[in-house]
Amino acid sequence: MKRAIRSIIDRTPAHLLKEIVLIDDHSTNEDLKGEFDEYISVINKLHPGLVKKVTHSEQLGLTQARISGWKASTGDVVAVLDAHIEVHVEWAEPVLSRIKADPTVVVTPVFDRVNFDNLEVIHYNEASHAFDWALWCMYESFQPEWYKLNDKSMPGKSPSVMGIFIADRKFFGEIGVLDGGMKIYGGENVELGLRVWMCGGSIEVVPCSKIAHIERAHKPYLPDLSITMKRNALRVAEVWMDDYKKNILIAWNLPYKDHGIDIGDVSDRKKLREKLKCKPFKWYIENVYPQLDPWDDVVGYGALKNTVKDNVCVDQGPVPGTVPIAYGCHYYGPQYTYFRKSGQLYIGGIKSHKYNNNRCLVDPGSGTTPGLYECNVAKEKGMSFLWNFKQVIL
Repeated sequence: MKRAIRSIIDRTPAHLLKEIVLIDDHSTNEDLKGEFDEYISVINKLHPGLVKKVTHSEQLGLTQARISGWKASTGDVVAVLDAHIEVHVEWAEPVLSRIKADPTVVVTPVFDRVNFDNLEVIHYNEASHAFDWALWCMYESFQPEWYKLNDKSMPGKSPSVMGIFIADRKFFGEIGVLDGGMKIYGGENVELGLRVWMCGGSIEVVPCSKIAHIERAHKPYLPDLSITMKRNALRVAEVWMDDYKKNILIAWNLPYKDHGIDIGDVSDRKKLREKLKCKPFKWYIENVYPQLDPWDDVVGYGALKNTVKDNVCVDQGPVPGTVPIAYGCHYYGPQYTYFRKSGQLYIGGIKSHKYNNNRCLVDPGSGTTPGLYECNVAKEKGMSFLWNFKQVIL
């Protein structure tokens, strides 16, 4: 934390830095008390009023902490940063320049990773910030137009943000800041990305701005982040994804009806979307993130059970390997099954992006066992990989 504060002060021109707002989300870490408060006092003696501290009376989670920071800030532009970062020299000027040119653009720097155990810096190349249908974050190539410019200093359009971003404070407030109904951790960045794009703004990665992000040994919120991630993803889908919200259920292998997960009250967020006259999600997937596979022809998902021997399912078997097996039903990843209108049957998962290949259940044409091959490979080799499906209601 001290390194983050010191780097911001030392590497941001004084006339561009109005304040640093720290949020204590009811931390029990003794390192953030006593001596740390004295450190802040010393800084404020040298730079009166520069560092502010907001303390929560109970732990509210990442999203609420960031909302508190926005409320406490007074600058024209807000930079929402993690505590475990260090900014590079001239990190601020490029992002502020973009926001001055267009206050509706939300920008994010390029991150370098810093190993937590030895502080070795791993340099990352510029890339857009994206996600899969479970809403887990990932890096994605920029659109082809960016590479045609042959100028790595130019900002690149991005479908989402990873969590660190800079925005015009007024615009950020007008579009609803962050969804306060998010729990603990996960999905809030994708929700922001969808809302910005669909409601009149845009997101850019600015290569000339760099921040070093210190990798954590573990996330401090929960032992299993998938619990809140799943819940938050469903909340995002309900508000923003229209008919595509079923894809979140598919990605998390949840039942199409009555998944039983409480996503909280979303009525205010739906009213916000209506008030802002936001575009449909179909527009987003066609114009902003066309790499996503829309999954509009997935007609069945779950597990493929044996009807002769009870509690036996088709399983992808050993990986690497190309022979599926019959195994006791446990209904986890290796047994996830998906059937598309085309007749393709996937075992062991489905890819979120068009550029990735799924593994099809095939008849190799020889031997006595079926196989699992990438669908394009199966097609090239003339394997039988299209299955007939007839629904029987028992």
